[in-house]
Amino acid sequence: MSRPGAKKQKVTISLSCQLLNRARILVAQRRTSIGGLLAQELEVLVARAEEYERAKGQAMALLDHGFPMGGVIRTKQDDLHRR
Repeated sequence: MSRPGAKKQKVTISLSCQLLNRARILVAQRRTSIGGLLAQELEVLVARAEEYERAKGQAMALLDHGFPMGGVIRTKQDDLHRR
């Protein structure tokens, strides 16, 4: 989430008239602004993406480390590949 008092920057976007009209109804129902709604949704999207990347990194680290399966290798690699 953005910090209170964080510096903000204006952004210009182009929306279809139909989408803009539907968005105006939505923001009126939620008692917010289009900018406020977009900011909230972007916060959610960015947080999800960051969480995904964090979880992916943890999963990759687990895969790199491997899992103990409790088995014992009884055959030598050369025996498996002998022709």
